[in-house]
Amino acid sequence: MYGEASVSRPTIHDVARMAGVSLSTVDRVLNDREGVRKSTQIRVSEAMQRLGYERNLAAANLSRRRLYRLRFVLPSGSNAFMRGLETCLRERMAGAARESTLIEVATVPPFDAQALAAELRGIDAGQVDGVAVVATDATAVRVAVRDLRARGIAVVTLVSDLPSSERQHFVGIDNVQAGRTAASLLGRFCRWRRGKMAIVAGSMLVRDHVERRLGFEQVLRAEFPDQSISAVIEGLDDQDIVEERLARALAEDPGIVGVYSLGAGNRGISRAVSVLAEESRPSVVVHELTRFSRDALIDGVFDAVIHQDETREIDVAIRALRALADGGFVDGAAERIGVEVFLRDNLP
Repeated sequence: MYGEASVSRPTIHDVARMAGVSLSTVDRVLNDREGVRKSTQIRVSEAMQRLGYERNLAAANLSRRRLYRLRFVLPSGSNAFMRGLETCLRERMAGAARESTLIEVATVPPFDAQALAAELRGIDAGQVDGVAVVATDATAVRVAVRDLRARGIAVVTLVSDLPSSERQHFVGIDNVQAGRTAASLLGRFCRWRRGKMAIVAGSMLVRDHVERRLGFEQVLRAEFPDQSISAVIEGLDDQDIVEERLARALAEDPGIVGVYSLGAGNRGISRAVSVLAEESRPSVVVHELTRFSRDALIDGVFDAVIHQDETREIDVAIRALRALADGGFVDGAAERIGVEVFLRDNLP
């Protein structure tokens, strides 16, 4: 009987028949309304599971005029990856509106914990249901996240995590794994060139950079003992600062045979390296496949690019915030963001 009804997608009518209740009772269970006995709720839930019923949230929200109001807080500045995230968000706005989702984008100065905390504190719980934030690891930001959650606002971190806070989910790659991957690549690229590895970071105030450095050092020390690590260069994700500081480091220490850039500023990396004679250039691994890093790969200035899919990250963040705003949960395994590696020969 029910096997035949389930050939097509199960409906609320199928659930009501299997549970032996009215359509209005199923509707009350789906929308968490009062007036349904616990035993009836269990019977409806079991019927949904047996049928494989999946609720059409967009239709349900439209019927009850539910509007998801989401705000994304990103760093401002010239970071090409962050600007790619912002572009992706703006492209998603029209489609999201058709699914009863309003998306807003706010930007704050990069690595400025006080500015980020102030932005989060200023969010009105009456106007916003969920927030996705590229986090700076600081007490002020943790307190601001705790305040958002206390006011009933769902919070996920994006790209850079804040695991000791009350955020509900992280959307991004495993950054320790990414750093380990970079070390494995550079160690092999430089296997016959004993020397030092220069690490270029944006700031050690963001968790993703700290974790990438940790993973990098773990693998380099364990598997490539002939290579050592020089001091970390903080370039604030600014291409001009990155170029000036890396060029100085390369000039002062000819023993640098590898460069791992775990932040932004790839154009500065490219300029600092490309002026060197080809035989004395270090091997280079950077993050994020942008137009600039793609060109450097093709030109042979960069050896590898570690990438995360920004389009998928935005889509996962939107789905996660909607689920959390509804009091649901996020399937971390299903929504995992993978670490991708690109060489010149496998560019998409």
